[in-house]
Amino acid sequence: MPQHLNIFFIGDINGKPGLTLASTLLKQYIKKYEVDFCVANGENVNEGKSISEQDLKELFEMGVHVVTSGNHIWDRWQVKGLLATERNLLRPLNYPKENPGFGYVVYDLKDKGHVGVINLQGRTFMQPIDDPFKAADWAVSKIANETKIILIDMHAEATAEKMALAWHLEGRISALVGTHTHVPTADARILPKGTAYITDVGMTGPYDSVIGLRKEIAIKRFQHQVPYKFELAQHDVRFCGVYIQVETETGKATKIEQVIFPGF
Repeated sequence: MPQHLNIFFIGDINGKPGLTLASTLLKQYIKKYEVDFCVANGENVNEGKSISEQDLKELFEMGVHVVTSGNHIWDRWQVKGLLATERNLLRPLNYPKENPGFGYVVYDLKDKGHVGVINLQGRTFMQPIDDPFKAADWAVSKIANETKIILIDMHAEATAEKMALAWHLEGRISALVGTHTHVPTADARILPKGTAYITDVGMTGPYDSVIGLRKEIAIKRFQHQVPYKFELAQHDVRFCGVYIQVETETGKATKIEQVIFPGF
């Protein structure tokens, strides 16, 4: 086994613009960082809402090993069958267990070892689902029997909730990366006990928008306070990700580097 494992995480891929750019750029980052394991949040790939079987296939073909998601994964009912059968497509673990799908996976990288990935969702300003802290404790205790390398995608609205969970799990997981807000934060760091952290990786998608939505529609929603049809923006497409290096023996992170292309 190598001394270090190189992990790359792609922030919320939004629609065809985001998927196309990710497909174009990912190979160069895999080469640059000598990536062993790649995760992407794919809850917005299908025109901004959920993910299709074809979208998932494209992500796997471009080099993604595991796809995480969040609240918008449920926006197209057809996804339920995909969640029930595809082990490497995750939905947040702390949704009620009656829902289809898997909330964590231990991925076998053969001679490079195993990596655990957990998908969680926050409750502050979001659906009042099960406790992500208790769900995390349970999943980490299960995965720890197989590997010390554990990555969490915490899909949440509140920055404080993401940060609190990272401190709660500090030293027990390799990394916690935040998703959902589509706005990249400038706080990538390694906590004292070896857990890499960033509040939000950011969106891989169109930034000439309001978090992916066409500006004109978003403005009307705020002004009129009634729903308008969702229409994904198309321009100023950017790629957001984060590179994390982890010691294979200890599971502790030694590097974290934010990627935004093109930069702001």
